[in-house]
Amino acid sequence: MRRLVEVPSVSEDVARDALLKFVESKWNYSSKPARNLTFKDLQPITVYRYRLETYTETRASAWQFEPYNGQTVDGPQYGMSPAPWDIPVSLPQRYADKVEKIRVPHASFVKVQLCASRSFFSFLSCCFITCKGCGRTRCTACFGRGQTCSVCLGSQNLLHFIQLTVTWYQHHSKCSHGPPYDITASAVCVYFFKCAGRTTSVYPIQGFPDQEICDVSTKLINEHLERFTATSRILQQVQIRTLGPLDLRHVL
Repeated sequence: MRRLVEVPSVSEDVARDALLKFVESKWNYSSKPARNLTFKDLQPITVYRYRLETYTETRASAWQFEPYNGQTVDGPQYGMSPAPWDIPVSLPQRYADKVEKIRVPHASFVKVQLCASRSFFSFLSCCFITCKGCGRTRCTACFGRGQTCSVCLGSQNLLHFIQLTVTWYQHHSKCSHGPPYDITASAVCVYFFKCAGRTTSVYPIQGFPDQEICDVSTKLINEHLERFTATSRILQQVQIRTLGPLDLRHVL
């Protein structure tokens, strides 16, 4: 770990440009005072901002069904169903929010659906399955009633299966410490830790000049671990420390 400290100077032109950008972001502010402003004293003010991003993967499974019309049934006869976290899934582009639904292997079976069409079939089976010389046969889906079961769509069979829902989501927590205004379009001071390598989670910041940033880092990291490790898997964490407008990202 290597600590870098950089304190660039801020000229009047840079400060005026920062003020103009701030004024332009407010629809009811006039830019004329900012353009004609005369600087008597220019003092640097550091605004610290901290942001923690945690990219997680969550898996949940539930029973689903669809009308069975002869499609392949991947049942227990082909092997044991894998646990949710043992099912291979292609990861999306890093930090992209995405939801994917996957049918769990070897967890399907067909079950007869006792619907309106099925119960009416018992009455018609001995009378209308063939045309009996009338030259017409009944529809095997609705049996001449003009409507089918909304569940099985007249097939009288349902294919039950377990569906796995995988959700990738990036969670954000942030906090700032400094003046209650935001006219910092140019960095006054840069102070950050540069670390090589990548792991799943980050460590709390230590030794930062502003102890509040260290405390916030510890607090938010612990909160994310408590919130997300119980039901999800943390894929990556990123800490962002910002001084003024400059985003200094590092992945530990």
